[in-house]
Amino acid sequence: MAADDFQDRWTANRREGLTVCVVTDSPALQTGLHSLLIRMESVEAVYDLGSLTEFDPYTSSTDILVLAPGFGSNSDLRDTLDASPAVGVLILVADELDQSRIIPAISGNTWGLLPLEASTEQIEAAIHAIAAGLTVGMPSMRKFPLFDTSLSLDEQLIDPLTERELEVIQLLAQGMANKQIALKLKISEHTVKFHVSSIYNKLGAANRTEAVRLGVRRGLILL
Repeated sequence: MAADDFQDRWTANRREGLTVCVVTDSPALQTGLHSLLIRMESVEAVYDLGSLTEFDPYTSSTDILVLAPGFGSNSDLRDTLDASPAVGVLILVADELDQSRIIPAISGNTWGLLPLEASTEQIEAAIHAIAAGLTVGMPSMRKFPLFDTSLSLDEQLIDPLTERELEVIQLLAQGMANKQIALKLKISEHTVKFHVSSIYNKLGAANRTEAVRLGVRRGLILL
């Protein structure tokens, strides 16, 4: 994604609407997730499948797959993601054992991994992030080799973010523009710009996309 495209990408998704596919063999989970997702402003259509084997990557217009327990096997997951490189995927896992089983199957797609008990707000934030080309994870995922990077995730910032800056970066991750953040926090737009600039400096980021990515990696953004 281009340098300053985070807000533009998210705005475009809100305007055009995302098509989301819920995949699980549990009718109760299907119904609950379908109801939650269809209420999101960014989501235009939601449909349900009982297994990934029913998903046709060659004819589907799906933007994001939401996978809950019972979606299929690791082999099904690998095959689907390999055939659908442009599709984002949000996987809801029941426990850490489930997580360790699924993570090795994840390929190069934009994806997210959250616990099954994640709140509505966390799932919505994850959908926003995935739609914007960001990867969403949980702290327990740090032990997997997939997440080895040159930046230590536990490295402390020399100048940590203030409480207000943490609020601002959280709203940046939700795709809010400066004016929206100002209204949400009841501060001036000029003050928001000051906080955003400070966040960039502290994280060593050049733009919103990079700031959010680094914020997620450091555990500063709660999804």
